[in-house]
Amino acid sequence: MAPSSNPITTRHVAVIGAGAAGLSAAMERGNQIGGVWAYTSRVEPDPMSLDPNRTITHSSLYSSLRTNIPRECMGFTDFPFATRPDTENGSRDPRRHPGHTEVLAYLRDFAREFEIEEMVRFETEVVRVETAEEEGGDGHRRWRVRSRSLSSGDFSDEVYDAVVICNGHYTEPRHAHIPGIDSWPGKQIHSHNYRVPEPFQDQVVIVIGSSASGIDISRDIARVAAEVHISSRSTLTDTFEQLPGHENLWLHSTIQSVHEDGSVVFHNGKVVFADVIMHCTGYKYHFPFLETNGYVNVDDNRVGPLYKHVFPPALAPGLSFIGLPWQITPFPMFELQSKWVAAVLSGRVSLPSQDEMMEDVKAFYSELEDSGIPKRYTHLMGDSQFEYDNWLAEQCGCQPIEKWREQMFCIGFKRIYAQSDTYRDKWDDDHLVEEAYEDFAKYLKKSSSKFQSFSETRNLKK
Repeated sequence: MAPSSNPITTRHVAVIGAGAAGLSAAMERGNQIGGVWAYTSRVEPDPMSLDPNRTITHSSLYSSLRTNIPRECMGFTDFPFATRPDTENGSRDPRRHPGHTEVLAYLRDFAREFEIEEMVRFETEVVRVETAEEEGGDGHRRWRVRSRSLSSGDFSDEVYDAVVICNGHYTEPRHAHIPGIDSWPGKQIHSHNYRVPEPFQDQVVIVIGSSASGIDISRDIARVAAEVHISSRSTLTDTFEQLPGHENLWLHSTIQSVHEDGSVVFHNGKVVFADVIMHCTGYKYHFPFLETNGYVNVDDNRVGPLYKHVFPPALAPGLSFIGLPWQITPFPMFELQSKWVAAVLSGRVSLPSQDEMMEDVKAFYSELEDSGIPKRYTHLMGDSQFEYDNWLAEQCGCQPIEKWREQMFCIGFKRIYAQSDTYRDKWDDDHLVEEAYEDFAKYLKKSSSKFQSFSETRNLKK
């Protein structure tokens, strides 16, 4: 796409969310930056998060959570997620797959480095976003944003040239449909409300879902539970196997039904009498504040219509979304999406016409359908993310994603699903780590970053 010939434009932009996506692009309902990475021991009063009037807890982190991809490939491209020198005194986590507190500390470092925190309006909940009656001087529609201060309760109405939505997608849980669940006497909980394993001491727990969180939580609970049984729709119907590392952890096919005597019947024929069913079944995209007269909607977890997962064609460039794709290396993608949005809003880069964008969207949806990919996986990327990242980089004149970052992600993600307890602490990609730190050194040498020198940041042996 050719750069625009229009002069650079300054716009008044509302960024909703101060997590990783919002920082790389803000109004934030929490009292600190970090979004989902800001851990809290609080959980929602409704363990399944079904009550629409419940008090919502934004974070879905559990206490033991560690990153499932290495820190080197996880960081922003212009701010290395390298091991910091202050790990020596125990104040930071030096591991390649660090815990959530290290990720939050990294995001705070990033916000301080680029002086972002002073621009964030904390404890502010956005309650409505809609088009304003008046147009901007460039003929584009403007946007009215109504927000509420959580400290005072006061409402505020402001008009912006553009709104960038970065509110994440790990707050509104999805649930599994289980035949007979209304008469089943046990307890149910969604992983959104899981924090520590101790409440499951000596219990029999069914974990629905074998994605990264399902694997993590099942192994966490297995340390204290009597038995843990993982129900996975990605396994064969007759699957039943004991997983390595735990004598009380089994993998099954999907649940066929549950019954009032407490039994859980799997499609592999096994019957388990369980105390708890844990739903590690993911989340829904949820934008309760957004009013577009039905143009942007969420249909079976597809947010659309969106051009390249970012711009709704009829509402571009004034409305955009950052951070919808999943099963990705998130921070670099958020960064590139944000740079693209900024380039478009400034007038430096032009979007295709509305009709051209809509044709691209329709072609993408048709391709998914022809490939047999369900609508709910519209924003699932996996290995295809790097082609998308490099397309974004080309649009905004950035360097393509480093090859070592791509290879590190692909190796790491395959190891997650090898059902190994040790994939975070034993690796065989030292050559990629060397390449990463060589690139970090080049960046730090020419950067004005306040990071310590490369020789101080590198600490790979811990």
